Amino acid sequence: MCKHILNAQVSIRSPCCKKWFDCAECHAETEQHRLQQTLEMVFACKKCRKCFRKQVEDWDESDEYCPHCDNHFLLEAKTPKMALQVEGDDVRVDARMIKDDREKGEEKKTIWSLGEDVADKLG
Repeated sequence: MCKHILNAQVSIRSPCCKKWFDCAECHAETEQHRLQQTLEMVFACKKCRKCFRKQVEDWDESDEYCPHCDNHFLLEAKTPKMALQVEGDDVRVDARMIKDDREKGEEKKTIWSLGEDVADKLG
């Protein structure tokens, strides 16, 4: 998973070191050399996991889709944004984070909370 582009649909094979990266920033973080520019790009679709090549010099609108599964991989990038929030697990699974652990006062007694033997006396 790319931490720079959250909706990356393909991995790109770098022509210089022949390794797969989700974006150019991922390449710059892990490698000591600059990313070599080329006119033929090799992609791996993250939906169908098949590889394909695209020529950059004659790029058109149909080249924005994976030729194997028609996954639209050329999208506007969603990048992480700063946000202030409480981090934790899903409250639907584990609600301890929102549970109130304060001591509760004494419960009020009703005729239903007096006990089993009193309920028989009521009739």
